[in-house]
Amino acid sequence: MNKSEKILITGASGMVGSALVRNLLKKGYTNLVGTYHSKILAEQKRSPLKMVRVDLQNQDAVNRFFASERPEHIFLAAAKVGGIHANNTYPAQFIYENLTIQSNVIHAAYQNDVNRLLFLGSSCIYPKLAPQPMKEEHLLTGLLEPTNEPYAIAKIAGIKMCEAYNRQYGTRFLSVMPTNLYGPNDNFDLENSHVLPALIRKFHLAKIAETGDWDGIENDEALFGPIPDDLKQSLLSGKKSQHSALSTQHSIVSLWGSGLPRREFLHVDDMADACVFVMNFKDKVVAREFLDASKPCFINVGSGTDCTVSELARLVQETVGFKGEIVFDTSRPDGTPLKLLDVSRLTALGWRPSIGLAQGIQDTYRWYIDQYEYALPPSSIYLRTLT
Repeated sequence: MNKSEKILITGASGMVGSALVRNLLKKGYTNLVGTYHSKILAEQKRSPLKMVRVDLQNQDAVNRFFASERPEHIFLAAAKVGGIHANNTYPAQFIYENLTIQSNVIHAAYQNDVNRLLFLGSSCIYPKLAPQPMKEEHLLTGLLEPTNEPYAIAKIAGIKMCEAYNRQYGTRFLSVMPTNLYGPNDNFDLENSHVLPALIRKFHLAKIAETGDWDGIENDEALFGPIPDDLKQSLLSGKKSQHSALSTQHSIVSLWGSGLPRREFLHVDDMADACVFVMNFKDKVVAREFLDASKPCFINVGSGTDCTVSELARLVQETVGFKGEIVFDTSRPDGTPLKLLDVSRLTALGWRPSIGLAQGIQDTYRWYIDQYEYALPPSSIYLRTLT
């Protein structure tokens, strides 16, 4: 990518999109435009990034946006995402919204002669019982995990759509499949978030409840969304006590499942770095890795290491400083038992992650705490709404 060419980041106010913006600005790319749906991040209000509100599910709005902006490169990071509960509760929304967003953007990219597009998928595209670690060749070799099948099917469709457009129209639409991501600007909603942000918030709430910081619980709810009634009642039960902290019997954090499933995690800033790395492949590398019909048309992006959910919980507990007890609710689903990506293909091409899990959790928790004192500055970027 030439640093003067216009680069579009869809979903630029999300966790992945904002990380891409940080990485691109750090590398000297300044001709950036981002789409957002409902919010603007404070960090983007202080950056040279141009943000445009676009409903990517509206084909006409997407077409008019492309005709107006004429981007030369696209990072397709916009998506509806969530954890097991969200996928189970809103399956129709997960398949419809993701299919609609990616179809509109990919087709508009073709119609407007975009140079390159990078589609971000998810490791949930692989079969539930895929061999470990999961290679790109394992796609479509078995049944999907039922709890997130609609989302996985949408992401598989995005991969195959990029492949089909490359075959028929000669486009250069690339796909990468990230493992579980986490970091700044993650979704910490306790009903709909992924496992790591949910752990950070649960342990933090339990910690401040132990100290009797009831205002802190209210502030947290205002910042990061509603606290489920059962958890809130447990947290606030000590407020009626004459003591400033909860008794030992309340120092419990209940987590979904058995704690035995193994998961791989990648800091979102590493993911963004990998995406820019892939987008800058020379044409001959793109032809070899993405356009050759004898190879899978996408590349895994991950850390190459995993841990159990129980081990992850202990690490988050230590980072947050919660002194109580962890219990696992085995009546709740575990999801896929093992999810580790084979990242040898990307490693051979020259990219490795740089942020370890312990450091990444510390950085994410620090960001989480910082939000309590974050004062939003006046907007200093160009904003408009596309109607």
